[in-house]
Amino acid sequence: MSDHVTPFRLDIPEADLDDLRERLRRTRWPEKETAGDWSQGVPLGYLRELCRYWAEEYDWRATERRLNAFPQFRTSLDGLGTHFLHVRSPHEDALPIVLTHGWPGSVVEFLKVIGPLTDPTAYGGDARDAFHVVCPSLPGYGFSDKPDRPGWGVERIADAWIELMARLGHDRYGAAGSDWGTTISTLIGLRDPAHVAGIHLVPPLAGPDPATFGDLTPAERAAIADLERGREDGDGYSLEQSTRPQTIGYGLVDSPALLCAWIVEKFRSWTDAEVLTRDELLDNLMLYWLPGTGASAARLYWESFKAVQRLFTAAPTDRVTVPTGCSIFPGENPRPSRRWAEQRFTNILHWNEPDKGGHFAAFEQPGLFVEELRTFFRKVR
Repeated sequence: MSDHVTPFRLDIPEADLDDLRERLRRTRWPEKETAGDWSQGVPLGYLRELCRYWAEEYDWRATERRLNAFPQFRTSLDGLGTHFLHVRSPHEDALPIVLTHGWPGSVVEFLKVIGPLTDPTAYGGDARDAFHVVCPSLPGYGFSDKPDRPGWGVERIADAWIELMARLGHDRYGAAGSDWGTTISTLIGLRDPAHVAGIHLVPPLAGPDPATFGDLTPAERAAIADLERGREDGDGYSLEQSTRPQTIGYGLVDSPALLCAWIVEKFRSWTDAEVLTRDELLDNLMLYWLPGTGASAARLYWESFKAVQRLFTAAPTDRVTVPTGCSIFPGENPRPSRRWAEQRFTNILHWNEPDKGGHFAAFEQPGLFVEELRTFFRKVR
């Protein structure tokens, strides 16, 4: 296997953008929902207007230029071509960090925070908080290659990221992430403790501790209620993707309207407030549409979701001893309490519950996200 790292630059053919616009204009729409709100899914009026904007006004080239302003590369990890951003800080003593996104996100989630993380002095910060940022696209996501056989679960991805950091010459580094990135960062800490300075998790995955059920706090009661609500009213996407990803994949790759509805519904449900613009939602969506990753991204659920779900619903079966920072944003689900998390993470050095933000914290509240990383990693540099 080659360990060659090659520069990568986006240059999407105009014909691909024309095809997208034509597909959007030819969408065969269903009738209006009968509920009159979001309880049956994305309302017709909302989606039609968003798709009209996508076809007629959205400017992909501006986003392409924004991505190309960052150093991007590809390399082969465990036989799979992997796309990543590698943005070095101008401060040589910066701590390397690997940031991992999840579904339905992408490296776009982190574009707002790369500048403040790599060059804090340019944003009114302290050079001692600087990071060298590595931000890979998950296998089957964005402009990484699509696995062509089973086996690319979260454990293998963690091993690939460990290999990537070594290949880039980062002997000591941090790991951080959300969604899939939470589990992958935790696994990096478990599998490479000799090189990992610490892990930052948004949030840590830890199930409710039955030993606390006799004296639950109001926040713990709310967290348990939201877990139950999610199972009853919000898990349809994960059931489909973890059992029959290929079936839903045909539509996600062929129909931009379906892809838009499938993903935008989760942004609506999982963000703390409607803080993301239409352009930001579509920027992220394009990293699924352009490379046709609707099916390949969904397959990660088939590989790993059941095991990951047990991490935040059941008692822990492992112990994570590397230094850990935890940020629990109010719009997130799950939201473990510290005493639950301490049953799995035995070396929590930072715990904070910011007053705003949801599942896509770096995207929604970049300033808060940056400060959370800085505060934790100051303790382990």
